[in-house]
Amino acid sequence: MNVGGTLIAGPASGPLKGDIVVPGDKSMSHRSVMLASLADGVTEVHGFLPGEDNISTAKMFIDMGVKIEWLNDEKTSLRIHGVGLHGLKAPDALLDAGNAGTCVRLMTGVLAGQDFASTITGDASLCKRPMKRVVDPVRRMGAKVEGGDGGNMLPITITGGKLNAIHHISEIASAQVKSCVLLAGLYADGVTKVNEPKPTRDHTERMLPLFGQPVDVADDGTISLNPVDKLIAPDSAVHIPADPSSACFFAVAASLVPGSDVTLKSIGINARRDGWRRVMNGMGADLTLLNESMVGKEPVADVRVLSGGLHTLNVDANDVPDAIDEFPVIFAAASLADGEFVLADAEELRVKESDRIAVMADALRAAGADIEEKHDGAVIQGLSSLSGDANVDAHGDHRIAMAMAVAAQRANAEIRIHNASAIATSFPNFVSLAQSIGMNVRWADEGEV
Repeated sequence: MNVGGTLIAGPASGPLKGDIVVPGDKSMSHRSVMLASLADGVTEVHGFLPGEDNISTAKMFIDMGVKIEWLNDEKTSLRIHGVGLHGLKAPDALLDAGNAGTCVRLMTGVLAGQDFASTITGDASLCKRPMKRVVDPVRRMGAKVEGGDGGNMLPITITGGKLNAIHHISEIASAQVKSCVLLAGLYADGVTKVNEPKPTRDHTERMLPLFGQPVDVADDGTISLNPVDKLIAPDSAVHIPADPSSACFFAVAASLVPGSDVTLKSIGINARRDGWRRVMNGMGADLTLLNESMVGKEPVADVRVLSGGLHTLNVDANDVPDAIDEFPVIFAAASLADGEFVLADAEELRVKESDRIAVMADALRAAGADIEEKHDGAVIQGLSSLSGDANVDAHGDHRIAMAMAVAAQRANAEIRIHNASAIATSFPNFVSLAQSIGMNVRWADEGEV
């Protein structure tokens, strides 16, 4: 895959130091635009992540008649003039999700309840990712979905309408599946219920009540939504915490580079997004929570990271769904830890923006790591440093590119990371923030590629 952009990274010239504020949470940014667009009234959102994925979500609603005003040049604050649950208009063209898996899967639920047909597509990577997991439940609810491989591959055409509630028992621990069904449930007759094999991130359940839609979570984990007549814009602005997935890259880098002391400000510590910290703590990382508070319905804290010796770990299967997006950079940490790291029950990594098990194994091995790929994870024998002096391919996956930039900080020579431009989808200022704390990473000049 050739998507362009080459990063040159490592080794770090000294300890990493400083306080940094990473961008707003990507998952919550998607949901804030969706719910505000479907609400009656005007909603302001602050802390929005202006990455390409979230911009794709905003553009979809603009294409369906929603007015969105950007309140600053950075596009981190916006004002959304909601059109109500039944106010969207049929788009004149394809709805393009770009590289955004969260966007396309959650929007499947939204579009299933509309009284018009619409077609969603995406880039080459997204068109390879499975859609059956969300298509099947909305079909059961009454929507008509057509597309490649029986609706499993983009582009898909969704003809919505009045839906019937279902009790969806998901075989996959996926917040995207759960959220798709709940969003479709806004348009369904009856109480929509969802059960999942393991709890997943619950931003949809936390954000819906801000717009007047109660969500019940029973002791047995059953999530129930009894739809109200309308969503209502909240009286105060929606504030989005800093993204823990983005913070994890710097937490790992600071853990690996001797003498480092980095504080990550106002990071979301929702238990369903905090698996990365539990895994890192299990590996012996020195992570301290400071200034704990709440932003809306979400808990946040500053996270201070001191360098320290990371060691062996068998990852608890219960932590896998809560750290699924962070495993590429955790692989980088494990490759430089003391002892053996074992991850299993993580097959979901194979159907992300890339096959993250295979791609990270190839990239780390090229850089000198000792990693054995398994069908559902990996076994990694930690080394004191990586050899580096390697060319690796991020395969257009933003998290692979940033993870390898972190690994390079403890390499003996530079690592050149090709096809890295997709960083713009989730973390446009990654390189500048990394440089601000002393990481050795830069975009390659044309002659260096």
